[in-house]
Amino acid sequence: MHDLGPNSHRFVSQRLTLNYLDWGNPDAPLLLLVHGGMDHARNWDWVARELRDDWHIICPDLRGHGDSAWSPDGSYSMPYYVADLAQLIQQCTDGPVSIVSHSLGGAISLRYAGTHPERVHRLAVIEGLGPSPLDQTPQIPVTERWRTWIDERRALSGRAPRRYASIEQAYARMQQKNAHLSAEQARHLTVHGTRRNEDGTYSWKFDNYVRLPMPTDITSDELSDVWSAIDCPVWLIHGRDSWARHPGDDGRADNFKQAMVTSYERAGHWVHHDRFESYVADLKRFLSEDEPASLVATAR
Repeated sequence: MHDLGPNSHRFVSQRLTLNYLDWGNPDAPLLLLVHGGMDHARNWDWVARELRDDWHIICPDLRGHGDSAWSPDGSYSMPYYVADLAQLIQQCTDGPVSIVSHSLGGAISLRYAGTHPERVHRLAVIEGLGPSPLDQTPQIPVTERWRTWIDERRALSGRAPRRYASIEQAYARMQQKNAHLSAEQARHLTVHGTRRNEDGTYSWKFDNYVRLPMPTDITSDELSDVWSAIDCPVWLIHGRDSWARHPGDDGRADNFKQAMVTSYERAGHWVHHDRFESYVADLKRFLSEDEPASLVATAR
């Protein structure tokens, strides 16, 4: 296995300069690893090291995250993210790709796969389906949604990025956020997820505006249509200790033509960290299978 880390590259999408990591092995099949909200591409380092000998791995920093540019007008709605992903894939290859994604990255990847089904070979999604239909609240009138969004955007404009006096303080916050992380994992994610300010303090790299998406998105019925348009096998991953519901229990997995669901015990929202060894072993099998996945519910 290679010892060297990834190389950082830039590409332009919708006038923003965005960053991605390339783990080498360009003659191998292309595999994209797409991180979640308020996260960064180095989130995938452990997974990338395990897969890099068999795959050409690309890990983008989403707009407003990691080492990618922040949108000047705080444009972090879903169509912008999907267009960025489409631009990166178009730039990297003419053929279909496999995608592994987490949370917000999963939502982006699912929408890309539904609108470009011919471009995706396999798709693994860790808790990226969004709210369960069992948890959805009654529809708020559009005037109220827009008014609330405008007020919250105004409030965000006065919110400066939080500053930590030391990297140790940021590290402690990372551990508090996910108690499943090992000390080594938490420190790695903190080191790569913060930048040092001119006054010597540390702040997270993500733009605060990513906290507040646009008040409009596609409807639940339209989202089901997008999922049903995906032609490739889809693996839906769930953490039993997460806030998210099991997608096989609430019917969301039924929207896909070919879906496999796995729920991991002793794992929260970040399954790829919390149950790393089991997850990577299962991921390798999923990516290497020649036959389409069937809908099965498993527990790990």
